[in-house]
Formats: sequence, C-alpha cells, structure tokens
Amino acid sequence: MSSVLFDTPGPTAAARHRIYTWISAVVLTGILALILWKLYVEGEFEADVWEAMTQSNIWRAIGQGLWATLSVAAIAIVLSVIYGAIFAVARLSDHAWISVPAVIVVEFFRAVPLILLILFLYIGFTSLDRFWALVLALMLYNGSVLAEVFRAGINAVPRGQTEASYAIGMRKNQVMRLVLIPQSITIMLPAIISQCVIVLKDTALGLIIAYQDLVAEGQRIAEFVNASVVPLGLIAVIYIAMNYALSRLAVTLEHRMSRRGRSSAKKVVDTSDPELNPGGGGSGA
Repeated sequence: MSSVLFDTPGPTAAARHRIYTWISAVVLTGILALILWKLYVEGEFEADVWEAMTQSNIWRAIGQGLWATLSVAAIAIVLSVIYGAIFAVARLSDHAWISVPAVIVVEFFRAVPLILLILFLYIGFTSLDRFWALVLALMLYNGSVLAEVFRAGINAVPRGQTEASYAIGMRKNQVMRLVLIPQSITIMLPAIISQCVIVLKDTALGLIIAYQDLVAEGQRIAEFVNASVVPLGLIAVIYIAMNYALSRLAVTLEHRMSRRGRSSAKKVVDTSDPELNPGGGGSGA
C-alpha cells in the first residue's frame, strides 16, 4: 500500500534501506561505545561514585530538589490553565476593548524567550523571591500558549452548536460556559497535558536564578561525588518518569472522556421514543 508521501519501495530499494539501517545502527553503536569508554577512562563509573550515591544525605537532597521542582510545576500549571482560559475567552470577545489588549498580551508573552522573562521578573522585581519569579514567568509564557490552545479548541466546536444555543435564547456567556467549553475539553486535553509536560521541564531553567530545584541539586551532587554522568543521569531518569506519567495521564483521561461521550450518545439512540428510534423500542403494530 502506497503512502501519501512516497511510493512503497520495491525489493531492491527495500534491501538497500535495510543495508542503510544496519550501517547507521553500527555507526551509532560505535559512537555510543566510544563515549562510554571515554567516560569510563575518566573515572565516571568508578565504584567510589556508586558507593557515594548510596549515602542518605544525597537522597535527601534529591528529595528536596524533587519537591522544589514539583511545587513550582504544580502552581505554575494551575495558574497557566486559569490564565490561558481567561485570555482565550477575552480574545473571543466581541468587544474590541477586551479582545485587542488580550491579543497584545498573549502574543507578547508567547514571543519573549522564557529565560529572559525569568531574569526580568527576578532582577526587575526585587520583591519577588526565586520561587515566585520562576512561577510567574512559567505562568505568563505557558499560559499564553494555552490561551491559543483553548481558543483553537473552542473554535473547533461545530458552529451549529453555537447557532442552536442562540436560537433557544441563551446568552453568549451561557453558550461559552455551558456549550462550547465542555465540548472543547476533549479536543484540548492532549495539548493541555503536553503543555503541562513542557512546564515541568521548563522548571529546570530556574537554574539561571540559582533556584534549588532538582537540576541544581543534581549539579551539587555531581560536584560532591566528583562525577557527572551518574548523578545527572539519575536526575534525567526522574524527569523522564514524571513526564511519562503525565503523558499516560493524558491518554487515560482522553479515553475516559471519549467513552463517556459514546455512552451518552448510546443512551439517546436506545430511547423508546419511536421518532428517535424507529427500528425498535415498541411493540409491533
């Protein structure tokens, strides 16, 4: 079966592709082996490093860094979702004095690099400590991205839903709260969770203002054990586990909401009203 982008390769081309794949795999394996050998020669995998990593104070430091990272991420995610929802609704307003400033704010904070935003808030507002400077920077940047996600999700709802709501006398705020937003949640959910994963990873940028998060603790541990690969590799594994858990949560929620939508539709189809279910539900004439 041919793909949209290219034709299915024939026997000769398929054999050539397999050869290229094996050559690439061998080259990449050799490069990886060379890197590991270089690290081994420099003592990154010495027994003393592994023994030092078992000390209780190191795991206590990792726990403190993990808590600091999760605290920033949790608060930033909640604030980003609220911020994004408010500015998405503002951008969809019929009043220019509401929609135009919302557009300016969202586009501005989407365009500013997050590192500069963190530095600006921490240096420019001396009343903010490192925690809140990082949280607010994450909220402004990721909330602006989520505002576009929410707006796209709301606009993806079929226009007939809006027209039908207006036809029965609903006001625009009622249409938004009761019709558009509930139906757009399923559409927006994967993108929202993906952005939450980005928020979690972006907490590592707190390193530039010396916020003691998981990455900062990993660097301190690397200096303590005089090796970088093992402690920083452990930090990377923790980040991967957290991001994977969030991604699986997105898949689970999406499946549950899809099943809920199908079960609701089934209840409508199975009604005994002959007008809604002409093929059954009543006795024969």
